[in-house]
Amino acid sequence: MIVATTNDLPGHRVVRVIGMGRGITVRSRNIVSDALGGLQSIVGGRIGAYVKLAESARKEAYEALIEEARAMGGNAILAMRYDANEIMPGITEVLAYGTVVVVEAE
Repeated sequence: MIVATTNDLPGHRVVRVIGMGRGITVRSRNIVSDALGGLQSIVGGRIGAYVKLAESARKEAYEALIEEARAMGGNAILAMRYDANEIMPGITEVLAYGTVVVVEAE
């Protein structure tokens, strides 16, 4: 699966646009990450506990997007983006989405 944030794919021709694909996950913080994040926020700088949680959520949403694109019959995703929303305090939805297409090498 080829995934690009661009609207086209140099060296390839889009032969069919299938439609929008998306992968979603909903994650919550936990006591351990909150405790570590709270301690790290006192001294400032990068809060590793939250970075790990954010990266894990993005990876899960990305993998779900790829799975959906394959199920739709695509071999590439164009204009891939992430979006995140807080559903309630401590619970975040992460969405990976893009246009599922079939491409051929030129």
